Amino acid sequence: MTLQAASRGMVAGLAGVAAMTAAEKVEQLFTRRPNSYVPAHTLERLLGRPGRPDEQRLGLNWAMHWGQGILLGAVRGLMAERGVRGPVGSLLFMNLRLLNDQSLENATGVGAPPWTWPVDEQAIDLLHKGVYAFVAGAVADRLVAGPPGVPGRRTPWMAR
Repeated sequence: MTLQAASRGMVAGLAGVAAMTAAEKVEQLFTRRPNSYVPAHTLERLLGRPGRPDEQRLGLNWAMHWGQGILLGAVRGLMAERGVRGPVGSLLFMNLRLLNDQSLENATGVGAPPWTWPVDEQAIDLLHKGVYAFVAGAVADRLVAGPPGVPGRRTPWMAR
């Protein structure tokens, strides 16, 4: 069941990153904040590729943005399978997503520690990661059965 939980979690991660992307686009309409190419810069450094102008990085940007969200969803599926579910599971998962982003961005020298960011940028990042985590969590909890005897255990939607 663990492979199935991880696979279904990746579907949940896809839903979460889609919701986060939509929320980012709506937020950008109001704040006029430009697109971030930090994911592309991070992936470039991880792959040892030479730097290029941002307008040539869209593919790398999407690969890192969507790839991270989908792959981390596997963890949320495993969490659901083991009974770490609901809002608490999603809150814990949000922290994992933040830790993953910041670890990769800072280890590659692309990012700066979040406590050095302006407060509004911190709030925006937390909002978007929260959207990701709670949507992915809701979907994972729906697709993956928890362990027997755990409150809130449901038959996965796909098994009905």
